[in-house]
Amino acid sequence: MATPISDLLATEVRARRSALGLTQQDLADMAGVSERFVRFVEQGKPSVQLDSLTALLETLGLQLQLVTRTSQAARALIRPAREHDTAP
Repeated sequence: MATPISDLLATEVRARRSALGLTQQDLADMAGVSERFVRFVEQGKPSVQLDSLTALLETLGLQLQLVTRTSQAARALIRPAREHDTAP
């Protein structure tokens, strides 16, 4: 099973912050978010505000990207659309 996005974010944010020699409070101050928010991100809390997360990532020089991936769910969504498009 795939790793949850919250766990991936936690790992990357923590590693980047540490590499930059920042404390959680330093990062919070620089990003304009609370230290508690930084802690929640680094703990992999599944529910965080996207605007605050974006500010945190930008401060660390990281970015969040969406990419198309092929999964069973994605194929199920695409298949009916294609069948509809090819109908006479």
